[in-house]
Amino acid sequence: MKIMRLDKYLKVSRLIKRRTLAKEVASAERVYVNGSIAKPSKELKIGDTLTIEFGTKIVKVKVVSLEASIKKEDASNMYELLEESKKEL
Repeated sequence: MKIMRLDKYLKVSRLIKRRTLAKEVASAERVYVNGSIAKPSKELKIGDTLTIEFGTKIVKVKVVSLEASIKKEDASNMYELLEESKKEL
């Protein structure tokens, strides 16, 4: 079974552009894996659901691949967008 760290996955899937930023977002408790707050070192597997809080936007995706792609165009093949919504203040 293939696994990948949360911070690395966020970077290679291009959900977040830099790994250091991905680590900061996860450390700030703004990333949930299967409904639970996740640390940057959380190991992901295919089928996990990620919920990421970007300021006022909330993005929910399902992990469909852990194969890091070299081409930027293929990065979105690593996840399936489930939901995108505005955060209510």
